[in-house]
Amino acid sequence: MSSAIADRVSGGASGPVLGSSQSVLAEATAPGRKGARVSQIGPGERGALLYVEDDPGIAAITVEVLSDAYEVTHAATGEDGLRHALNGRFDVMVVDRRLPGMDGVAFIRAVRTARITTPVLMLTALGSVEDRVSGLDSGANDYLIKPFDYEELLARLRALRRAFHADGDRRPLGEWTFTPASQALYDPTGYRIALTATESALLELLSGSPEHVFSREEILASVFRDGETTSSVDTYVHYIRRKSTRDMIETVRARGYRAGRPS
Repeated sequence: MSSAIADRVSGGASGPVLGSSQSVLAEATAPGRKGARVSQIGPGERGALLYVEDDPGIAAITVEVLSDAYEVTHAATGEDGLRHALNGRFDVMVVDRRLPGMDGVAFIRAVRTARITTPVLMLTALGSVEDRVSGLDSGANDYLIKPFDYEELLARLRALRRAFHADGDRRPLGEWTFTPASQALYDPTGYRIALTATESALLELLSGSPEHVFSREEILASVFRDGETTSSVDTYVHYIRRKSTRDMIETVRARGYRAGRPS
C-alpha cells in the first residue's frame, strides 16, 4: 500500500491505560537487568517488529502493511509495549509519540534505560524542530511525520536495520557498547557518540584484549603513524575520556592503559 495515511493519523486517540507505568518502569530499571536480546536475523530477511499505536483503525491498517515484511507484535499502550520490549526479541520498533499514559518519548527512554539497543522509529504528528529533537534525544534512531506514505515507512525501517547490522562487532565496555565498524560508542541509554578513526583504533585495540595492560609503546606501535610520540597516546586517551567518561580507559600506574568498565 503506497497511499498516505488519512488525516486522522495526525492525532492519537485517548484510551484506558493498561497496567501501571510505575511497575513497568521499575522492571525496566531493576538492578542487574541486562536488556532484551536483539534478533540475529539479517537485514534482508523477514524480521520481528514491535509496533506501539493506540488508535485501533490506524493500527489495523499499519499492521497489515508491515506484516508483508515483518512478524508484527502490536501493543496499544506504552506500558504494554515496554513489557514486550523487555521480554521479547525484535529487529526494529515503531512507536507513536502520542500514547495514553506512557507516551512515546517515555517509552523510548525506558527502553534505553533497560540497555536495549534495538533501533526505534518514532511516528509523530508534531512537526516542530523542538519536538523532533526531543524524540531523537530520548533515544529514537529516526522519526516520520504523520501523515506519511507506507513505502517511505518501509524504506526507513530497511535503512535502520541495515545501519544496525552494519555495526557488526558490538563490544561491551561496562554498561557502554563500542562498535568498531561504525566507529561509535553507545552510552547506557543508547545515545551514540561518534569517534575519530584514531580514537576508534585505540579503543578497538584495548577492547580486543580487555584484561591486557598495554604500554604506551605498544599502543604507539599499533595505532599511530611513524614520527608520533607516546604523548600522542595520552592525548587520545584524554579525547576518548572527554567524549565518554573517565572510566572508559583505566590507567594502570607505571604500566600503561587497559579497557575500563564504565557505568
